[in-house]
Amino acid sequence: MSTKTIDPKVKDQALDLNREFPRSPRTKLGGYVLAARALDKCRAELSGTQGEYHYACPMDSMFLGFAGIDPKDFKKAVAEGRSDDEMDRWIREHAKNTSKEEVIRWNNELRDKRLSEMDIELQVFLEDYIDEFIPKDRVIYHWFDVYDIEEGRL
Repeated sequence: MSTKTIDPKVKDQALDLNREFPRSPRTKLGGYVLAARALDKCRAELSGTQGEYHYACPMDSMFLGFAGIDPKDFKKAVAEGRSDDEMDRWIREHAKNTSKEEVIRWNNELRDKRLSEMDIELQVFLEDYIDEFIPKDRVIYHWFDVYDIEEGRL
């Protein structure tokens, strides 16, 4: 995406992910967990402040895939400089899975997901990741705990 197609507001909205963390995966936007975090990473990527974070990573792709939103369309909407409230509305208007019950079930499945319930490849990755980034005295009960502990929210 060329810098000509990125609204200057994006730079003001973007977090510097070299210095701060994106929102918790538990934080909802448009009714979906993971969405606010994906928005933070997308804005940072557009602004060149993403650090080690990547937009449309497997975690973001879980939200985008479930909602039926193309990652390029999401990025284009973000590049237009939409506020959080505007992106909330945009997600609700463009998501294919709009049944409140369906979204709530999906949100709760992710909030409650234990590491042992994940694909083995992700379990192997997280085993090493936890050893490297999570203090030894902290207990991981759910997948989202990994990020919230590492990023100082828990």
